[in-house]
Formats: sequence, structure tokens, C-alpha cells
Amino acid sequence: MPTVSEHVARTLAQHIDHVFGIMGNGNVFFLDALERRTDATYVAMRHEAGAVVAADAFFRASGRIAAATATYGAGFTNTLTALAESVQASIPLVLVVGDEPTSGPRAWDVDQIALASAVGARTYTVGHADAAATAVIAIEHALTYRTPTVLAIPYDVARLEAGPVPATAGPRPRPVIAPTAPFTAASVAALARDLAAAERPLLLAGRGAHRAEAGELLGELADLTGAVTATTALARSIFPRPEFDLGITGGFGAEGAMELFHEADLVVVLGASLNQFTMRFGQLFSPASRVVQIDTAPSATHPHVGSFIRADVAETAAALVAQLRAIGAEPSGWRESLDIAALRERETGDELAPDGRLDPRSAAIRIGELLPEDRVVVSDGGHFIGWANMYWPVSAPERMMMVGTHYQSIGLGFPSIPGAAAALPEATVVLTTGDGGGLMALADLESAVRTARGRGMAVVWNDNQYGAEVNVYGKLGVAEGPMLIPEVDFAGLAEPFGAEGVVVRTLEDLGRLRTWREEDPDERRFLVLDLRVSGEIVAPYQEEILAMNR
Repeated sequence: MPTVSEHVARTLAQHIDHVFGIMGNGNVFFLDALERRTDATYVAMRHEAGAVVAADAFFRASGRIAAATATYGAGFTNTLTALAESVQASIPLVLVVGDEPTSGPRAWDVDQIALASAVGARTYTVGHADAAATAVIAIEHALTYRTPTVLAIPYDVARLEAGPVPATAGPRPRPVIAPTAPFTAASVAALARDLAAAERPLLLAGRGAHRAEAGELLGELADLTGAVTATTALARSIFPRPEFDLGITGGFGAEGAMELFHEADLVVVLGASLNQFTMRFGQLFSPASRVVQIDTAPSATHPHVGSFIRADVAETAAALVAQLRAIGAEPSGWRESLDIAALRERETGDELAPDGRLDPRSAAIRIGELLPEDRVVVSDGGHFIGWANMYWPVSAPERMMMVGTHYQSIGLGFPSIPGAAAALPEATVVLTTGDGGGLMALADLESAVRTARGRGMAVVWNDNQYGAEVNVYGKLGVAEGPMLIPEVDFAGLAEPFGAEGVVVRTLEDLGRLRTWREEDPDERRFLVLDLRVSGEIVAPYQEEILAMNR
């Protein structure tokens, strides 16, 4: 007779095909049912935080919801940092955990519902008679509200016989907010007229535009208006005409490109939240520029927004395109007058920094030239995030993900690889991480090597320090001793895990990446590049943070 755990496993597997986790006595019966009674793929991780991170990365890379699982107590509390990151980043996933018995907590139990709530995640607890329905509700909540949910199985319920698994309705699709209400439609028509009249229009797209699959429509909108385009870090490459695109805004952007923002007379922000980093701490737009935001958020998300349209980006872009065609709008011609390539130029650096260690800018440029073209880049948090974001182009927004930055966390890099590899199995997964975060996540280096094999590699920016702290607080006069890390041989650490490690002290040492790229992925090993870079070269976005702190 099917148990409560089987009801949960079989119902989840109807809507979720990948589960990442660690087995413990709180989820052992769920995993037994998942393995024996479903076709879902289970990927073992080595740390509970890594299970949530992998499910998170799976969604970022594919747009499909995944699940994580852990036992109760210590297993659950180990997930909290990763769970908080997924909440902050609005990533839907389901975390299946064991929980205290219905008879009451044991000596080692904690209030898991309160802990999940503290980081912003809702918990659904299954019962003897409603396990299948509750599982669907948890999935629907995650998808509707773009957030992780916790699905708890009390320990004394997990093995109870629950009868045949009932048929359940699937989760309803996320509703689309169309720009059809009278006030919204009038605002869209007015914006179309303003775009037609603008002399220097600029379109800024964010993750919301990518989630709405609005890229082609935004390209039409840019062509009809002659607008220059730009994106946030999470929407790079969404516009189809790179010759007119300024690239990423904010601290990852090229200085010349960012200065051009001040010349725009009309800026339309599409699905971007305009956080402090995108906005260069309030310096991105000129006070003379009119800023219109289109988003599904309840209201404008930055005080520089002058007009707000609450609607789906793709639906609104289609309406704007139709309106512009109807009124016979002509492109402004502004973008053709600009040398966009020159505006996007960046500092290249020297091979070696003044301290004799590798300059991270020149290393990033060379690595960008050598990486396989099918790459998907996953980034841990830390000072080094600037180098990949500035110098490694990717073909689509979902192929550059930053796991940890929403919650300002480090140490979530290595477990991102199994999630991305499962979502995009034909791609080469490239991790960019620091020495501090790399050491935190070292347990899941094994998971990364096992799952990605020859289609995975890691670049460790090894500068013997917690660079973000040194670059900001060290320069404010704070004692740097606690910010320093003894040099760790990451290339040497790679070998026991079955990976190939290469110490990189000069650009010539990156020749191994060239030959690795040319090898058969089924024959080569996971590659770890241990870059001995200088800590004296500071990423521009960190300079902005330092200026604000001062």
C-alpha cells in the first residue's frame, strides 16, 4: 500500500523531473519512493545548502522548477543560507524535508516553520490524508509567487499507509498581467507617442523581460524607435542587435557606455528592478531624462522613475510595436550616429600587476577568448564577480547566473554546477569563484566533478584574501589581518576529487585551457584553473561601493 512519502514523491515527479539532495533519516522514505516509484532524476549532493543551490541553478538555467531535499534538524538548518538566496532572487523551487513528529518535538528538533518564515519561505506540512494535494499546492505557490517553498513530512507520518495515490489537478499557470485595463492602455498609447517623438531613446531590459520571453519584441521596439539598448546583468544578450547595445549597466558596464545614459531624453525600463548596483547608486540617469518603467511589480521600484506601467513586458512591448506602426513612427537615427563599439571598450590591464601576480583583467580577457562557445557561466559571490561579468560574453541571459549575490553570500559556487549541468547537459558549465568562497563550498567540488565531468570547469580567482572586504573596508583603514587567506593550492585539491588542476601564474599557463577546449568532452576531465591573481587590481563596481562608503 502506498505511503504518505510515496504520495509526495509520485505527485512531485509529475511536475518536477530533477531532485537534488542529501539522504537522512527524515527524508529516507521519500527518497526510497522517489527512486523506486518515479522516473525523476535524483542527484546526490554533499552539503544540504548545495542541494538548494543546485535546484536554484537548475531553474535559472532552464526555467523549469526543481526540488531539493534534506533531513530534519541539522539537515534543514544547513539549507537556510541557500534558501534565503533563492527567496531574495525570486527563484521557485520546492525543498522537501523531514520534520518533527505530530506528537510533538523531540530534544533535537527546532521550529523549522519559524526558521523558514524568517528567511521568507512558506512551509506546507503534509498529513495522512492530504499529502498529494499539499505537494501540488507547494509547487503552485512556488511558481505563482516566484519563491521557494518548504514541503515538510512529519517523521511519524512518513511511513503511514495512505491508500492509492489520488489524481490531482496540476498547478495553474502563472497569471499574465496584460496592458488592457483602460488606464494602462491609455498609458501605453501615450508612451508610444513619446517614443515616436524622442530624439535619444534608450531601452533598458532586465530579468523580467527575459522571463517574459520578450527579446524579439524588444528588438522590434528598438528598431522602430531607433533606440540604443542596454541590459542588467541578468538580461545580457536579450536584444538581437548587439551593434546597438551598450551592454550591462551599472558597475559591470563600460564607462563610456554608462556616460551615454546621461544623453538619453527618454529611458524605458522593461522588467528591471533598478537596484543600487544597476543604478550606479543613483548616478545612472540624468535628472533631465524621463524614465518610464514597465514591470509586474505593484509600483515603481526606484524614485527616479517618472511614469510606471504595471503589465507584462512582452504584452506591453507588443502593444507598443502595434501603436508605433499604426502612427507611422520613424526611427530617431540616434543609434546610427554613435560608435557603440568604442563606448563599450574596457581596460585590458597588463599581464602582471605591479606585485608580480597575474592581472585579473588580462587573465579574464584571455580566458574569455579560450572558453568553449557553448558555455554557461555560474558565479559564486565575491569581489571577482566583476571579471566574468565584464569580460566573458554569453549567448543568452540564462547562461550567466550569479548565485549568492542577491543575499550577499559567498560559498555557493561549486554546488551551482550540478544544477546547471542537469539543466543544460550539452553545454560546458564554467564556474567563477574566489578562494574564500571556494573553500566554503569545497564539499560539493566532488558533486561538480561527478555530474559535469568533462563538460565542467572552475576558475578560482586566488588572491589570498577576502577581496571585497579588503577593497572596501581595508581602504577605510580597518585592520586587514582577518581579511587575509593563506595561499591555498586549488590545483592540488582538484586531483583527489578526480579533476585536473592547473596553476596559472602567467597568460602562457592558460594554454592548457586551449587544448582542453579542443578535446572530446567525453574523454577529458573536469578542469580547475587556479589563477594566482593580484589583489591590488580592484573591479570598477567595487570602486563605486568604496566611493559610496566614503
